[in-house]
Amino acid sequence: MSPEKLTYMANQIAGFFHSRPHDEAVAGVADHISKFWEPRMRSQLFAVLAEGGSGLDPLVKEAAENIRPVKAAS
Repeated sequence: MSPEKLTYMANQIAGFFHSRPHDEAVAGVADHISKFWEPRMRSQLFAVLAEGGSGLDPLVKEAAENIRPVKAAS
């Protein structure tokens, strides 16, 4: 998936949670991505974040530390 499409999808999730109190919104973004995004998508999101997270909603950036990490292949 392109970084642009991934950013768009993450920002859609953040947009949904913007009406909630801030801490709840951050937790909601992290929870949704952790539960519903497959490992490859989460891995790509972490790569976008590692490059500065250009274009990502601030809620996504703040939620990043609470998104379930991707387990390394053994």
